[in-house]
Amino acid sequence: MQAVITQAGDTIDLICWRHRGTTQKVVEQTLAMNPGLAARGPVLPAGVTITLPDVPALPIRETVKLWD
Repeated sequence: MQAVITQAGDTIDLICWRHRGTTQKVVEQTLAMNPGLAARGPVLPAGVTITLPDVPALPIRETVKLWD
C-alpha cells in the first residue's frame, strides 16, 4: 500500500494511472480502501491523502516476430 497526496485537479483514475500504471481494478480497490472518497466528486481538491492498493505484477508476454 502507498499513501498519495492529491494535487489540484487530480481524479482517481489519473492517480491510479500515475502511481500504479493501470486503472484496471485499481480504481475500485482504491474507492473501497478510502471510505468517503467518492463523495468528494470526480475532481479532487489538493491535499487529500489517498491510500492506493498494491498491484500484482502482470505476466510478461512473449514478443512475436513476424520477420527475423
